[in-house]
Amino acid sequence: MTAPTTDAVAAEWLKLRSLRSNAYLLAVSLLAVLACAGVAYLMGRGFDHQTAEERLRFTGNGNGLGTGLPVAYFVFGTLGALTITSEYATGMFRTSLVAVPRRQLFLFAKVPGLAAVTLVAGQLLAFAMHLAAQAVLGERAGQVLLDGRTLGTPLSDPGVLTSVVAAGLSMAAAALIGLGVGAALRSTPGSLVALVMIFLVLPVAAQTLPTPLRARAGSYMIENLPGQIAGVGGGLLSPPAAAALLLAYLAAALTAGAAVTASRGGTRRVLAVGAAATLLAGLVAAPAVGDSADAGPSSLVWRPCADKDAPRDMRCASVQVPVDWSKPAGRKIAVPLGLLPASGGARRIGTLFSVPGGPGASGIDDLKQFHGKFTPLRDRFDVVSLAPRNTVEPGGVLPYACLTTGPWITLPRDRAEYAALARTNREHAQRCRAADPELFDHMDSASVARDIEAVRVALGEDRLSFLANSYGGRPATAYARLFPSRVRAMVMDGAAGHAEDTAAGEPRMYARAERQLRRFAAWCRTATSCALRGRDVGEVWRGLVTAADRSPVPVKNDPSGAAYSGFDLKVAAAPSFTSPGREPDVPRWAQLAAAIDKAAGGDASGFADYVRQSSGSPKVPSLAGQNMTHCLDGAGYGSYAAYREALRRAAELSPDFAGQRAWWPLACVGWPAPVTNPPAPLPARGLTPFLGVGSWTDHDEVAEVVRPVPGSSSVRYEGHGHMLYLYGDTGCVTAHVNRYLTSLRLPPPGTTCPATG
Repeated sequence: MTAPTTDAVAAEWLKLRSLRSNAYLLAVSLLAVLACAGVAYLMGRGFDHQTAEERLRFTGNGNGLGTGLPVAYFVFGTLGALTITSEYATGMFRTSLVAVPRRQLFLFAKVPGLAAVTLVAGQLLAFAMHLAAQAVLGERAGQVLLDGRTLGTPLSDPGVLTSVVAAGLSMAAAALIGLGVGAALRSTPGSLVALVMIFLVLPVAAQTLPTPLRARAGSYMIENLPGQIAGVGGGLLSPPAAAALLLAYLAAALTAGAAVTASRGGTRRVLAVGAAATLLAGLVAAPAVGDSADAGPSSLVWRPCADKDAPRDMRCASVQVPVDWSKPAGRKIAVPLGLLPASGGARRIGTLFSVPGGPGASGIDDLKQFHGKFTPLRDRFDVVSLAPRNTVEPGGVLPYACLTTGPWITLPRDRAEYAALARTNREHAQRCRAADPELFDHMDSASVARDIEAVRVALGEDRLSFLANSYGGRPATAYARLFPSRVRAMVMDGAAGHAEDTAAGEPRMYARAERQLRRFAAWCRTATSCALRGRDVGEVWRGLVTAADRSPVPVKNDPSGAAYSGFDLKVAAAPSFTSPGREPDVPRWAQLAAAIDKAAGGDASGFADYVRQSSGSPKVPSLAGQNMTHCLDGAGYGSYAAYREALRRAAELSPDFAGQRAWWPLACVGWPAPVTNPPAPLPARGLTPFLGVGSWTDHDEVAEVVRPVPGSSSVRYEGHGHMLYLYGDTGCVTAHVNRYLTSLRLPPPGTTCPATG
C-alpha cells in the first residue's frame, strides 16, 4: 500500500472513530439482541401452553437470529451509509477531495476501517443474539419438532456455530452495502429509504409470494444467506452459492457507489470491473438453486401416474432389471416406480427411498396412501419407492389366486408328518412357480436390493436415504451389506433384520408374546368391553390351547369342516395380541377376548370370522406370495432335527405360545427352490449409523438390527403399533425420524416416545 493510500485509510479511520453518532449506532444495534430474546420469550410462552402433540408442530427458532438480523442489517447499513452521506450533508465531501483527489481512493479508503469495526461488532452481536435466544428458551430449546428441527439450536449442533459466524460476517457486508448505497445516492434520507427496502421490506414481500416462488425468492434475501452458507438454512442455495450471492450483493453496491463517485472518465472502467465481479459471483450462485450436491443426471422418464387414487403431483416410471442378477445381460423385467417430488421448500438433500414391507406389499401404494406423512421431508427430499419384483398384485406374471392362498400349516409330530407337510408345501408352490420358474426362483430380498441399486443409478444419485418398513428391513439390510458406501441414512421402522437365522431371534419374539399376554390380561381386568373380565385370562388361554391340542375346536356352521388346534389358536391370535388397535378402545383385543371366550365354549368361529376377513380362509393360510421370499431368504428349518430342537427351546422360552414361531419356517419345508439370500452380518465398517424405531412389540428386535452398526441408536415407542412412521399417529417418533434424515442427528441412547391415545 503506497503512502498516499495509507494516509487516506488512516484519515478515514480517524473520521470513523471520532464521530459519536457511530458509537450510538453500534449501541442501537443491541436492539437486535432484544428482538431475538423477545421472540424467544413469546415462543416459549406459547410453547408452554400447548399440548404435547401441538408442541411437535411448532415452528423452530433455528439459531435464534432470524428476527434480529434485519434490525442488525439496517443499523449496520445505516452506519455504512452515514460514513459517506454525512460528508455530502456537511459539505466535507469537497474538502476531503482536496486531501484525496482520487475519488475512487476516497471511497475505498473508507472500507478497511468500516470493515474492521463491523467485523468485530458483528461477531459480538451475532453471538449475543444467539445466546440470548437460547437462554430465554432454556430447556425447551432441545424439544424435537415434527419437521426434524429443534425448538432452538445450540452451537454444538452441526452448522450452527458456522451460521452464527456467517451472520456476523454478513453484518459487516451490510455495512459495506450501506456504504455503496450511500455513495450512489449521496443522500442520507434516500439511503435510509433504500436500506429499509433492501433489509426490511423485500424479505417481507418475498414471504407473500405463492409457493414455490416464495422459497426461491426467500433464498436470495440477505437475511437467509448465513444459514445457507453454513448448510443449515432452509433456503435453496448451496453454501458456495450463498456465499457467492452475498459477495455479489456487496460487489453490486460498491460498484454502484464507485461509479457515481468516480469522475466521468473513470465511470465506465469502474462499472466494467464491478459488473464483472458481480456477474462472476452471481454465476456461481445461480446454477446451485435447488440442486443436491450429489445428484447427477437421471435416465428415468417420469410421467403422471395412471392410477386415479394417486396424488396429482405424484409421478410414475419404471426401470429395467435382470431377472437373475448373476446374469445381468439376460432376461429383463420392468420394476414400477413412484415419485413424490421435492416441494422446493428448501435445498434438496437427495432421495429418500421408502422400502415396503410384506413381503409382497407395494411401495407405490404406500406413497399413494401415506403421501401426507412425507410432507415435511419433501422440503428436502424426493421420495421414491417401488413395487418390488415380489409384490403380490392382480395381473402379474405369476397367478394372483395362487400367490394369495396356501396350505394350513400344522405342527408335525414325527418325521412322516414332516415329510407330508413338505409334499403339501411343494405342491402348492409348484402350482405358482409353473407360470414362470425363473422369476419365482429370484424373489429373494437380495435381488430386490440389487433392483434398488439399479434405481439409484437411474436416478443419478450418489447415495440414498432409506426408510425401511417391517419386512422391508430385509432388502434394506441386504442393500447395506452389498452397497454400504451408497447408504446416506437408514431408518429401520419395525424392521426385520437379516443377520441371524430364525432360531436365533426366537427368544426375543417369544418374550414379546409373553409380555403382550400379560398386557392383555391387565387390560381385561378393568375393561368393560373384555368378554373375559373377572377371570384369570392366562389360565383361560392356557386351558383353551391345551384342550384344543388334544381335541381341536370346530368352527361351527363352516362348510369346510375347519377346526382349531392349540397351534392354530396361537397363530390366529398373534396379530391381535401384537397390534390391538388404537388405545384406549383396543378393538382387536375386544374381538380377541370374545373369540377366546367363544372358543372356550366349543366354537372357534370367533377366530375364523376375523381370519376370514383378511384372508378369505377360515384358518390362517401360509401364503405362497410371502413364502416365495421368506424361503429364499433362509427362513426355513435346515432339517427335521433342527425343527425338533426349535420346539424344545420354545417350550422352555414360552409356556403360553410354545411352537407359535414355527409356523413361518415350517412353510418353507419342501420348498422347490434353494435358499439364495441366507442370513449374513452387516459389514463392521463403512456404514453410516442407523436409526431404529419400534413399539413395545418391535423395539427389541429393531434395536438388535441396528446394534452392529457403530454409532446407531433407537427410539422406543411406549405403546402398541407397527410401522410407526406410516401407520402410527406418533408425532414424537416422526420428529426423531425426520431429524435424523435431514441432519443425520441421532437421538441419545434410551430415547422413548410416550404413547398417544
